[in-house]
Amino acid sequence: MERLLARYAAVRKHTLALAEPLSDEDCGAQSMPDASPIKWHLAHTTWFFETFILERMERDFAPFHPAFRILFNSYYNGIGEKHPRAQRGLLTRPAMAQVRAYRADVDARIARLIASAPSAELDMLLTLGMQHEQQHQELMLTDVKHLLAQSLLRPAYMEIPLPAAAPVAPLAWIAFDGGLTEIGHNGDGFSFDNELPRHKQYVAPFALASRLVTNGEYLDFINAGGYFNAALWLAEGWDWARTQNMKAPIYWFQDETGAWQEFTLHGPQPLDVNRPVTHISLFEADAYAHWAGARLPTEFEWEYAGTLAALETGSLHPSGAGAGAGLQQMFGHCWQWTSSSYAAYPGFAAAEGALGEYNGKFMLNQYVLRGSSSATPEGHARASYRNFFPAGARWQFAGIRLARR
Repeated sequence: MERLLARYAAVRKHTLALAEPLSDEDCGAQSMPDASPIKWHLAHTTWFFETFILERMERDFAPFHPAFRILFNSYYNGIGEKHPRAQRGLLTRPAMAQVRAYRADVDARIARLIASAPSAELDMLLTLGMQHEQQHQELMLTDVKHLLAQSLLRPAYMEIPLPAAAPVAPLAWIAFDGGLTEIGHNGDGFSFDNELPRHKQYVAPFALASRLVTNGEYLDFINAGGYFNAALWLAEGWDWARTQNMKAPIYWFQDETGAWQEFTLHGPQPLDVNRPVTHISLFEADAYAHWAGARLPTEFEWEYAGTLAALETGSLHPSGAGAGAGLQQMFGHCWQWTSSSYAAYPGFAAAEGALGEYNGKFMLNQYVLRGSSSATPEGHARASYRNFFPAGARWQFAGIRLARR
């Protein structure tokens, strides 16, 4: 269990490191209902270990604070009451210092539990908890980016230079024969329940774009009037774009000279035409694909190809593809929208109890994204991973990979 404890400590340490560049004021604010304050992320990931492990397994269990069971419950109806999601930014108390103390207390108790009562169940729950925390590490970066972008100061999350990307090679098409294949996690290592069960799926012959769509290519779509051509858009997407006066990706803006800029975790940057376009909704991705004479891949096509791609780990912003050959940017740059609705695989069964609420109950009115992003923690990505968001979501690092027959 020493290796498991070391892994646990590393994951927990990384979460705190992500909050380190931020002030306490930064950590307490909530920019929209879909995002959460950094302080809440720090507490909720700790709540997960306290609620699902210590409460169940610790002898003479006593909560760190009784109110935290409600305050930091996200969506687990089986646990009980929840503080309203849209009001997480109103939690001026507990202070950040108390949240850090909460983390330290739970970490010490988890360490004692690992040493005194190791078991297969504990191993399973700790692994799930760490994977859950890695999901929140990514959310911390996407949520704080949205928060900082609301300020006219446009402050950087981290003052690290963002070098220009190398020129990209022309987009190429990589052909795949398709056929009857197996989809879903193969049982090697961890997976979430929505990646199971592994099952057979027929995939017709198809081709994938060699790389992600770039900012420069998306700018061509904008300049061609793509946001104002109803023929390119899904009906709901057209209504969404017109109602909200959409003209560009969420973090693009024009300076006083009319030049395009992009807000990043490094602060405002001149728009780099060689980097992949990111923070795109499904509506925008689908409209661009129609404009380009292509389509979005299905999640099964993406996984069929993704099992052959190298895993990459990102930084704080998607990198350019450069002039390489073959499939590039499948992992570690942008999550990639697919045309597949988020639904259960044949034979899917949610686990019993509150943990069974992890994924299954969200299988409605959302679409699947595949790959991983520049904000995804190292070791968290795999070809079978199924991310999912509503069609209008734009605050995630989501980009566009084209497909065609």
